[in-house]
Amino acid sequence: MSLDKVVGSAAEAVAGIPSGASLAVGGFGLAGIPWFLIEALLDQGATELTVVSNNCGVDGAGLGLLLERGRIARVIASYVGENKEFARQYLAGELHVELTPQGTLAERLRAGGAGVGAFYTPTGVGTLVAEGGLPWRYAADGSVAVASPAKELRTFQGREMVLEEGIVTDYALVRAAVADPAGNCVFHASARNFNPNAAMAGRVTIVEAERLVSVGELAPDDVHLPGVFVQHVVPLTPEQAARKDIEKRTTRPRAEV
Repeated sequence: MSLDKVVGSAAEAVAGIPSGASLAVGGFGLAGIPWFLIEALLDQGATELTVVSNNCGVDGAGLGLLLERGRIARVIASYVGENKEFARQYLAGELHVELTPQGTLAERLRAGGAGVGAFYTPTGVGTLVAEGGLPWRYAADGSVAVASPAKELRTFQGREMVLEEGIVTDYALVRAAVADPAGNCVFHASARNFNPNAAMAGRVTIVEAERLVSVGELAPDDVHLPGVFVQHVVPLTPEQAARKDIEKRTTRPRAEV
């Protein structure tokens, strides 16, 4: 495989994503989300998508844009909170939603990328996560149309644990602070929460990079994601890289001195 994985634009990078594809998408809230890959996919037109992400953006931004256009059919996530349209579609029976504990979701993505089929964790034991019955999809009348199944339990060293499967997706969309043409990536602060794991889980991983450096400029110990997990790199312009919206701006009056 060529060490030069750079493509000219986000549109070119996502052009081959078909309707019905599954996507692992990095980011935490709006921090570290692949803004331009998501918007390019919106323009590209793929629909009936399965999205695996910590959350589904917010109303009017991030994955929320795909959601509002009816492009997403299924979501595997750990948080609904900041997106009213997400909650509306879920409760109205328009969207299949598999809520997963946050740490479990991160490990399911990492395990899938590492070739681990499943693992045991104590998280969720004694709850509907393990026992089954979580509403995955509602019917139009508000009844539960599809519920989560019960999961296998085993005891290790006297502690009961539940079996969770690794996640592998068709594609992954992530954002890096720095990348090189070989796909080696560095992530900044909270953008490191889900981006590396999402990148590992994708069979085809596309990275939008705030800054592109030459191969060899990144010290091996500084690399958070090796290029072996990456197929395409989209370098952003300085103006694009500076775009970092937040969910809420909270201020307080400055104390008088």
